[in-house]
Amino acid sequence: MQPKEKLRPASVLRGRPLALFVVLATALACAASFLQGQAPAQGRGQAAAPTAAQLAQFAGEAARLFEVLELKPGMTVAEVGAGRGEMTVEMSKRLGPNGRVYSTELDPARLADIRSAVSREQLANVTVIEAGVRVSNLPAGCCDAVFMRDVYHHFTFPDEYDRSLVAALKPGGRLVVIDFEPTPGSELPEGVPANRGGHGVPPNVIVDEMKAAGLTAVRTIPGWTNLRANRQMFLVLVKKPG
Repeated sequence: MQPKEKLRPASVLRGRPLALFVVLATALACAASFLQGQAPAQGRGQAAAPTAAQLAQFAGEAARLFEVLELKPGMTVAEVGAGRGEMTVEMSKRLGPNGRVYSTELDPARLADIRSAVSREQLANVTVIEAGVRVSNLPAGCCDAVFMRDVYHHFTFPDEYDRSLVAALKPGGRLVVIDFEPTPGSELPEGVPANRGGHGVPPNVIVDEMKAAGLTAVRTIPGWTNLRANRQMFLVLVKKPG
């Protein structure tokens, strides 16, 4: 004769399904959180390599910029707001192993893209720097030249930023700003000075601000390149006395 099973209180029997449900729900939530956390990291870690057409475009513009900035192999240049690092890579190759490129960015994702590009191209002459909102974080007196593309119109503290760029230039160093004029009626980006007149920046505003920071205007080149099919970019070249 088998012993009778001891009856359990009804409250215990009611509680067990609930407890099992809580444990199962917690496990599923943890698994979902883990998978959600993993997927973006895998997609964000490595930037896609540029296409052949894009590389040709960047190479052509880098060659022209090399001449405008009067660069030579072995010199030091900085790219401010380097994006995914395509121009940084081109300048690195042109400056050679004895040259140096400082590549700055504010966005952590773009910083990762630049480091990936530098690693992919096996470049030993590039230093990646996290930029500040008010300052470039470039070393003092480090550069023969500084350039930026599609960046200046985003500056919320242009006066302070310009002074930090001047400090990074060697005496006689050159600085190039490549940007576009605002479309009438376009929305002014948040935080930028109102004298931009919309999304973009007039070349004369850049010249005036660079002069105020202590640089000398050299020339402005309209129609430097096309950012997109319907938007031409100009180039402003200024120089540090010395």
